[in-house]
Amino acid sequence: MSRIGKLPISIPDGVTVSFKDHVLTVKGSMGELTQSFPLQVSLDIQEAEKTVVVSVVNPKKKQQSAYWGMARSIAENMIIGVTEGYKKELEINGVGYRAAMEGGKIVLHLGYSHPIELQPPEGVTVEVQKNIVTVSGIDKQAVGEFAANIRKQRKPEPYKGKGIKYSDELVRRKAGKQLKGAGE
Repeated sequence: MSRIGKLPISIPDGVTVSFKDHVLTVKGSMGELTQSFPLQVSLDIQEAEKTVVVSVVNPKKKQQSAYWGMARSIAENMIIGVTEGYKKELEINGVGYRAAMEGGKIVLHLGYSHPIELQPPEGVTVEVQKNIVTVSGIDKQAVGEFAANIRKQRKPEPYKGKGIKYSDELVRRKAGKQLKGAGE
């Protein structure tokens, strides 16, 4: 039994949800998303209550229980994405570290011998203001994956805190070497 999977998902006004041939399609004010689901998963769209109920063939099986919770979370993320969208902010810290947008690509100067150019996936927009990079879009997975790809280029290091980190991320700082005999 999946605790997450058995909860119904409410459909906000202005969102249309359809499930056909194990493909969920969600349309909203910000765009449209489609996602295919395993054969064991079925979605029941209840127009009267404006809810979506996710179910599986056999909820006692462990794998189907996992599919159940996963399918519900994905469907809810799709509905939130087409109504509100998703946004991740990254901070670039370090002397000479900077980012800029050039021709639809983000160009990162991170202390390497060459600049790093990254092309955002379709449906993901990137904005750069000073040392803040904002990744936004309607697909939660695409936004998170591209933000993680930017962060991966230079992860924050614990001694000086240089690198790229999420704006809400805490970097645990370490003390540097202690000089032996200093102060004697």
